[in-house]
Amino acid sequence: MVWLVVTGVALVGVVVLVFGVGSLLPRAHSVSRMAHFNRSPRAIWMVISDFPGQTAWRADLKRVERIAGRAGRDVWRETDKSGRSLDMETMEMAAPRRLVRRIANDNLPFSGRWTMEVAEFGEVTALTVTEDGEIDNPALRFISRLIMGQTATIDQYLRALGEKLGVDVTITTV
Repeated sequence: MVWLVVTGVALVGVVVLVFGVGSLLPRAHSVSRMAHFNRSPRAIWMVISDFPGQTAWRADLKRVERIAGRAGRDVWRETDKSGRSLDMETMEMAAPRRLVRRIANDNLPFSGRWTMEVAEFGEVTALTVTEDGEIDNPALRFISRLIMGQTATIDQYLRALGEKLGVDVTITTV
């Protein structure tokens, strides 16, 4: 019986700690990562702007479908392997250099946008992905910042892109 009380108190303590530390972390964050590819800007652009085609190379995606646009902008619903959906609105698309997409769902405990910039350096092309986000829920802020790492999703995306293009990828912080 004592071990139940101790376990219960420990669990409550962990929850309080997670919410307490999460409450102290800033809601907003901005992180940038860069990878270099031995491919042309156009080749990279063709892959990153083909939203439905990303199911072929992004292991986290199950389906991508176009849905009703907003204010004349395209919106794509990305459904992951576990069935969760995220609506992504294309805010800016300047081929083959700049792509800006934002989370278009209003009912989530987080929001944000990705800015992808393609730059050519001789025979090498760099793709910089910047995430500007906000996380309302303190527990999610704690997990994002201290457990997963705020660049985990960007890194996963850049590694998958490298595999799609058949090149090794070194990811750096910008």
